[in-house]
Amino acid sequence: MTILVPISNGTEDMEAVIIIDMLRRAGLDVTVAGDGDMVTCARGTRIIPDMAIDSIDDDDWYDAIVLPGGSVGVSNMIDNDSLAHILARHRNKKRLIGAICAAPRVLHEFGLLKAGATITSHPSVAEDLKVYAYSQDRVVEDDNIITSRGAGTAFEFALILIQRLTDDATATRVATDIVLYE
Repeated sequence: MTILVPISNGTEDMEAVIIIDMLRRAGLDVTVAGDGDMVTCARGTRIIPDMAIDSIDDDDWYDAIVLPGGSVGVSNMIDNDSLAHILARHRNKKRLIGAICAAPRVLHEFGLLKAGATITSHPSVAEDLKVYAYSQDRVVEDDNIITSRGAGTAFEFALILIQRLTDDATATRVATDIVLYE
């Protein structure tokens, strides 16, 4: 399974790192694509992406695309035409898409959420997403879109992604390995 995690200057540090780490612990092939050679996250963490978002072409397909949040990072993602194209292609093929914190705004701005979709997000962007069936649940699944609330729900979000992309046993193993539950 191949997973794309786009990051942008201003991406929420914890969300990006937890998502990338957890998915890799599950044995998934994660590619981090950035809007520069080095991305500076919201709290100053610097990440060197595997590739540039702009270098992804129409022949590149992923089993899932997972968007971390962070208000500045999300604004930068919304301004990225390449990311809009990549997400639209994957949505049209009904591939799995995850978005946490403010990142559901990316899906909204790119017109990728169906009318009546059940979603969640960070409370700071909830008002922007009230046109959907908005939930305050920590992680929400609606067809092939999975959304979550924020940095504090990143582990749960990643485990749901792992369950959907692999199986329950793998998700349990990863949770046990990091002593998430005892």
